[in-house]
Amino acid sequence: MRETPRSQGTAGDTGSGRPQHRSGRAFAHTTGASGSGSPHGSDGRTAQTPRGVRHTGPVGRPGTTPPVPGRPLSRPSRQLFAVLSRFFSVFSVPRRPWQSRRAWLFALCAVLFVLVTWQAAVGGPVRRADERLELSLAGHGPRPLTELLADLGSVVVALPVLALALGYVVWRGRRDRALAAALTMVAVPVLVVPLKFWIDRRGPLTDATGYYPSGHTATAMVAYGAAALLLAPYAGRRRTVPVAVLLTLATGTGLLLRGYHWPLDVLGSLALGGMLLLLLDRALRAADSRRPQRSGKKTGVGGHGK
Repeated sequence: MRETPRSQGTAGDTGSGRPQHRSGRAFAHTTGASGSGSPHGSDGRTAQTPRGVRHTGPVGRPGTTPPVPGRPLSRPSRQLFAVLSRFFSVFSVPRRPWQSRRAWLFALCAVLFVLVTWQAAVGGPVRRADERLELSLAGHGPRPLTELLADLGSVVVALPVLALALGYVVWRGRRDRALAAALTMVAVPVLVVPLKFWIDRRGPLTDATGYYPSGHTATAMVAYGAAALLLAPYAGRRRTVPVAVLLTLATGTGLLLRGYHWPLDVLGSLALGGMLLLLLDRALRAADSRRPQRSGKKTGVGGHGK
C-alpha cells in the first residue's frame, strides 16, 4: 500500500512537495510577486534580508521557526533606553557597608548622648553612682602627670595641633577638607556652652556649676580626631587615628583623676565628639569623591597641587 505523501511542513520530512501554509507559521521574510494576491505585507518590496545570507530553519528551509527572535534595537531606541537607564539608576541605592556601619555608630552615639544628658540633668541611681565613682578616683596618681593629661584638652594645646594639620592640608591644595574640619571645631563651643548653662551641674570638688558636658574632653576629641582625619590620606589611618584616640582617653583620665569632672561629663562629651567626627568623616569622603574631576581640570592627572 502506497504511503500518502506528507507535507514538507512536517518535521523530519525530506519530500520535494511545495510547502503548505499553516496558521501560526512565520512568513515575515517571504517575498511575493506584485499583484499575486498573496496576503503578505512584503509583496512588491525587496526582502529585508538577502536570500543568500538567511539562516535556515531546522528543516533546511529559509526562515525561522516560532518564536521569531527579536530584531536588534535601532540607534534612536538604544539612545532612549540608555537615557531611561541613567534616569532610573538615580533611585537605586548602592550597597556600601562602611556607610551602614557609620550610620549605626552615629545613632549609637546619639542615643548614648541623650541618655547621659538626661541622667546628668536629673537625680537618680545612675547619677549617684557616678558621683560615688568620681569621689573614689579623685586625687589618685602623680599630680604633675594628671595635670599634664588634663591639660591635653585645653585650647592652648589641642587647637595648635589642629591648626598645624589645617595648614598642612591647605598647603597640599585641599582647602575644602580644611574648611570642613574648621567648621567641626567651631561646632564644639556652639554646642557645649549652651548645654553647660542648661544642665548647670555642680563640679566634684567645688560648688561652681556648669560642668556638663566636659569642654576639655570635647575639645581634645574633636581637635585630635579632626587632625587625624585630615592627615590620614598622607600618613594612613592606622597611624593617625590611634594617636588621636590615645590623646583623647588620656585627657579624660587626667580630668577624672584630678577631680575636675564627673565620669558622666566625660562620657557625654565622648558621645558628642563621636557624632561630630562621624559627620566630618562623611564630609571629607564627599569632598574626596569630587576631587578627581577638579584636580583633572586644574593640575592635570589627579594631582594635589603643591
